[in-house]
Amino acid sequence: MNQTIINVGLIGYGLSGRVFHAPILTSVPGFHLHTVYETRPENIALINKRYPEAKVVADTDEIFRNENIELVIVATPNHVHFSYAKKALESGKNVLVEKPFTCTSEEADELISIAKKIGKVLTVNHNRRWDGDFRTVEKVIKSNLLGEIVEYEAHFDKFRPEPGVSWKYQKASQASGTLYDLGSHLIDQAQCLFGLPEEVFGYIDVQRKNAEAVDSFEVILRYPDKKVTLKSGMMIREAAPHFSIHGRKGSFIKYGVDIQEEELNNGKIPKECKDWGLEPEVMYGKINTDIEGLHVTGIIESEAGDYRELYRNVYGVLTEGEELAVTAQQARNTIRIIELAEQSSEEKRWMRFE
Repeated sequence: MNQTIINVGLIGYGLSGRVFHAPILTSVPGFHLHTVYETRPENIALINKRYPEAKVVADTDEIFRNENIELVIVATPNHVHFSYAKKALESGKNVLVEKPFTCTSEEADELISIAKKIGKVLTVNHNRRWDGDFRTVEKVIKSNLLGEIVEYEAHFDKFRPEPGVSWKYQKASQASGTLYDLGSHLIDQAQCLFGLPEEVFGYIDVQRKNAEAVDSFEVILRYPDKKVTLKSGMMIREAAPHFSIHGRKGSFIKYGVDIQEEELNNGKIPKECKDWGLEPEVMYGKINTDIEGLHVTGIIESEAGDYRELYRNVYGVLTEGEELAVTAQQARNTIRIIELAEQSSEEKRWMRFE
């Protein structure tokens, strides 16, 4: 039986398009990278080398007007996510937007409304749900190895004392800085595990000299029965645990970050690697808990990470009516939590999630 082919239009071949989209979607059977919008000569050269069958265009309308393209991926700077996604939807396309979804929850609400009205799929690349370490955390919690969770803390720290040249951190603008960049991952993961919080508290700062965009944050999500702390900084030379989870029976501590981004940056492609997303043993997390009256300490072998799962899900939604894993509403709620954290930091008070 012939497999249904989904033609894809990719808008942008910067870091996001080059690392997190093109090599992933082309590793999932059923997707065909049909057209790429890009204007920078060095990026066009890379596209021609890696995806010679893909057409490169300098006008996004060539993607929007092309009736053969069913799925549009928006992999552009954050401040134009909304405008490109809206135009793609209004052109009758299914749309996958790079995170963060939009600059504001109002923009997200408008896109959701359009997608529902025209019956098209709208999703967001919250790919770190398929990090190996997060999949391990998810399994540990769901297996009740720690008992009822009372405290969860996740860090996404780096040591980059100079702001650098990335548009994400170079200057303060809509949806710039680490809260939108890395915070959206941490918030989405917490939402996956625990649902929506009752209240949000935020502390947001610019720590690096000559920096304008936010580069440090701490966001606390209050639930009826647990505290969730999400932190990130760019001045962290000695990293804290990536995950610290404490329950009524025990704790799980995990250092290190999923290896897929590094592998993709090094030019590896999932379909060419049999051991894709497998962490070395030195990165395994440590558990200290009670299991049926026995005190147990040791390591938990990490689950394999696999960003292809998001695209496999999107393919299943488009061809077989599967349920969407990352809903636009979930991504919208992540943006709303970011907004509340910003307001909390400014007003120095807890904000109720509404």
